[in-house]
Amino acid sequence: MSAAPAHTRSGSDPEPIDAGPVLARLRETAPLVQCLTNAVVVNFTANALLAAGAAPVMVDIPVEAGECARFASAVLVNLGTPKAEQRAAMLEAVTAAGEAGTPWVLDPVGVGALTVRTAFARELLAHRPAAIRGNASEILALAGAGAGGRGVDAADEVDAAGAAAAALARETGAVVAVSGAVDLLTDGERVVRVPGGSALLTRVTGGGCALGATTAALVAAAHDLGLPTLDGAVAAHLLHAEASERAAAADPGPGTFAVGFLDALAATAPGDLSTRQLVVAELEAAR
Repeated sequence: MSAAPAHTRSGSDPEPIDAGPVLARLRETAPLVQCLTNAVVVNFTANALLAAGAAPVMVDIPVEAGECARFASAVLVNLGTPKAEQRAAMLEAVTAAGEAGTPWVLDPVGVGALTVRTAFARELLAHRPAAIRGNASEILALAGAGAGGRGVDAADEVDAAGAAAAALARETGAVVAVSGAVDLLTDGERVVRVPGGSALLTRVTGGGCALGATTAALVAAAHDLGLPTLDGAVAAHLLHAEASERAAAADPGPGTFAVGFLDALAATAPGDLSTRQLVVAELEAAR
């Protein structure tokens, strides 16, 4: 855990972000997160939400998807294995979420590299996600500025997607999060960089997908506190950085790390996030 100051401000002194109260609120309220996610990561995603303190519900069939989105605290739409029935359920869920005021998160897995999900992801953008979380190649492709990565793996560095992420945020109204060695998050006006974390997350199936789910949970907690979506998304990335570092401290293999990561999600306290380092700056174009 870093002992550095939680916030280094630059630019024209933008508002700082303290993620500790957001995690505390999640632990108090256990937000219900509806996950329409891919078949490869369902179990790990549900366990990550439970470990963090949220309540997962994996409702991804038509009729029920819309019903659930109306009473859920947040919705995750993950395009990892978008079969036709699930795509119909996703459209139903995001429509209902929009009507009910439920925040939802888009994880555009494999967008750009594969045609069906790329077209579908762009259709989903019209339903105004609260946040979009992906790797650099996925964000570039979703913004129309790149061709995607190698399947679900990034072929671009985080900084290469910075301008596209900011443009996508301004276009959609969503917070856009680009995952990498140093995560980059932007609402189109501010940009936040979250360092840290362990590369072992990239060797566990569902590491990134679970981040989409905890982003949804912490966005719900931030909204419950009257805070911006950006605060919730930053809290999720800080939580994953802290937990992955703790899990990697004993130099485990990927299997042991995966279990340790779940344990560390549960063990991380709100104060641990308040003391982690991040950099908040205003975007030049937003001034």
